[in-house]
Order: sequence, then structure tokens, then C-alpha cells
Amino acid sequence: MTRYLALLRGINLGANRRVAMARLRELLGEVGYVDVATHLQSGNVLLGSTRSASAVAKDLAQRIEAEWGFAVPVIVRTEAQLAAVVAADPLGDVATDPARYLVTFFEHAPKRDALDALDADELLPERFALLGSEVYTWMPDGVQNSPVQRALAKLDGQAPGTARNWRTVTKLLELLQAP
Repeated sequence: MTRYLALLRGINLGANRRVAMARLRELLGEVGYVDVATHLQSGNVLLGSTRSASAVAKDLAQRIEAEWGFAVPVIVRTEAQLAAVVAADPLGDVATDPARYLVTFFEHAPKRDALDALDADELLPERFALLGSEVYTWMPDGVQNSPVQRALAKLDGQAPGTARNWRTVTKLLELLQAP
């Protein structure tokens, strides 16, 4: 049995695309997932399964669409993969506010095109690092007008992605590792 984190993209933001976490937990338990839990309302699902990560992602996406009537990209990581994301922490030496330090999890490693077009000197004080299928971003002035966030939006056409702040990422790992 493998413990997984499933990250649902773009749900429960405002009045649209609402997914009730209690119903989601119930649904996933009914179809055989074990130890199903959610964290916050932003689509963080912890569960156990004997299936592969890609099979879990596909199954969850299909079940959500069947239940709620809209498509939701689902990004899945194992406990070990999430632990590696946290251990890497490439911007930990500059990121001082976990709410403005984000990790964007992509379905697969994005091409660097949009990020390579950014001039690192012009981004200051922002920083970013692409490691595997994750992009770490430090945005001390916030996300709204961030040039790095605009560049990440361009990557989204290559591979679906969803971001979580550092506080949430570390809490999710803690929850996955709990007995």
C-alpha cells in the first residue's frame, strides 16, 4: 500500500467549481481508497492505494468529473516524492515568509522555455528554481503581479500544474508521514 498526496487544481476558489471535501472523502472511501483525509478546502487529498500514481490521478479525475460535472486536473505525489520536494528546499536560504514561498507541482517536468526567458537580475527580489516536476518560487512582494507567476502560467499549457505555499507543503508531508 502506497501513501499518496493528490493535489486537485482550481477547485473551491470563489463560488465556482465547488468540491465538498467531506463528500470527496466519502466517495473515495466507497471505491476502495484507504486512510482518506483532506487538508484545507483547496484540494489536498491524502490516501492509500495499491495502484500506481498515474492510475490514482486518472481515477480521481474521472470520479470528480462524474460526481461534480467538471474536469479537475489531479497531480499525485508519493510520500517519498513529497519528502524529496521538502528536502530540496532550494530557496530556503532566501524565503523568509512561507506564505510567499510556493511550490508549483506539475504533472510532468515542464520545458524551461518560459522560465529561461526571465532575466534573473530583473526579477530581484523574486527567485525561482525548477527541480524535476516542481518549480519553487519566492515572491516577497506577493503573487498577484509576479513576473515568475506569469511565466509559470505559460508553462501550464505544456503540463497542468497547481501551487501550494511552503507552509501547506510541509504540513502535507507531516500528515502523510503520520502513523
